[in-house]
Amino acid sequence: MKRLFTYILFLLMVFSCTTSNHNNIEIKQKTFEELFTSLDFSNDQTYVVNFWATWCSPCIKELPYFEYINKKYDNNIVKVYLVSLDLPEHLNSKLIPFIKKNNLLSDVVHLTDTNLNEWMPKISSEWNGGIPATLIINENSQKFYPNPFEKDELIYEIEDVISKTFLHGLGSR
Repeated sequence: MKRLFTYILFLLMVFSCTTSNHNNIEIKQKTFEELFTSLDFSNDQTYVVNFWATWCSPCIKELPYFEYINKKYDNNIVKVYLVSLDLPEHLNSKLIPFIKKNNLLSDVVHLTDTNLNEWMPKISSEWNGGIPATLIINENSQKFYPNPFEKDELIYEIEDVISKTFLHGLGSR
């Protein structure tokens, strides 16, 4: 009995250590509706929402560009969300280790809605489900890009949306 108790205690310690390692990384798990209702368009903020997965090579190639955007802009102007489409059962085995290994600092959201056909058309009728895909959106603009970015292209598109928002704000005064 003492040996069984020691074994159970050992397993609990191992499990709690593993869990605490994963808890260092904050990943919000959200449905599509939860994600998009959390965007606040009342403050001229622009959101860059990148859909990606750990198994997608083009996605991984462009992640540093989104990290650059996350560092370059104040969160009150541009907010980056890296929305992972990894399967729910891969959260602990693939997604969290990937984020740690690559030191991702942007907000990562693990999308729990696996029925793409239900929510994909709400983003764009052009989207066939391929990733990477990016949505740049604010109160006055919604642009969808169903393809990978190069760094300069991404910066240009974000600056374009921001400048149109600024000009729109001047016109309403």
